[in-house]
Amino acid sequence: MFFNRFLSFSLLFYTLLGCASSELSGQKKLVVGVVSYGKGSNVAERYAPLKTHLESQLKSIIEIEPAYNEVQAVQQIERKAWDIVFAPPGLAAIAISEDQYLPLLPQTGVETERSVIVVRQDSSVTQLNDLANQTVALGQVGSATGYYLPIYNLYGITFAGIRLSPTPRTTLEWINKGEVMAGALSVTELNQYRGDFGSTKFRILARDTHQIPSGSVLVGSTVERNAQEQIRKALETAPASVAAAAEYVTNAKPPDYSYLTKVVKRVRPIAKRIKEKPAPLY
Repeated sequence: MFFNRFLSFSLLFYTLLGCASSELSGQKKLVVGVVSYGKGSNVAERYAPLKTHLESQLKSIIEIEPAYNEVQAVQQIERKAWDIVFAPPGLAAIAISEDQYLPLLPQTGVETERSVIVVRQDSSVTQLNDLANQTVALGQVGSATGYYLPIYNLYGITFAGIRLSPTPRTTLEWINKGEVMAGALSVTELNQYRGDFGSTKFRILARDTHQIPSGSVLVGSTVERNAQEQIRKALETAPASVAAAAEYVTNAKPPDYSYLTKVVKRVRPIAKRIKEKPAPLY
């Protein structure tokens, strides 16, 4: 009798211990950061199927947290406030090289994307050095096409001022109104918005020759290693419609950010004087 009671108690104890260990091996809550700039206002709706899928697979509460610009996203990454990040290329390079995030899968994107610096068609500027002592527009911190690559390519030039534009369309608007002489954005963004300005035509002054990799789905270093692998498997096994809505690829390796990481490391000390007037990029 005593032995049977002892055996029953022991089995109950180890069963509860096993359940507790299983629960602790995962995370009760995972915050998914999404850079929603350029993705419209329905981010939560588009990521709802992924949220449901991850909650089912990981047995965790999934919270989708949009960031409305790259600056906010960089701050969240530096704080390691996001466990999973759907990061555009510039942000991915920062997160991987400086904040120990691990790339899991690539995002969908244009493989031939390029960074360009544009002026009005009727501008007298014909080369980058002609922008010396002029005011130019860059994209937000964290943007590969609008910020890091343009600064890298404009190294050595002193400007009257540098304005950080909230959106690529705003960059073209400033150029159109003559508020800045030139602005940086991607080829895709230029083609998307150039038709919004009536008869005004824009000219590409300089085009970066390097292919920009797509963004990535990242996982934070604060996520336990076994949980990282569980997240990877959950993302890989998502239905095609779920992955398509969240704009990532389930069966491919993440991009190589080695060149972009070098650019980011080179640009960060240069950009410390970006708000000065005049603004020297060196």
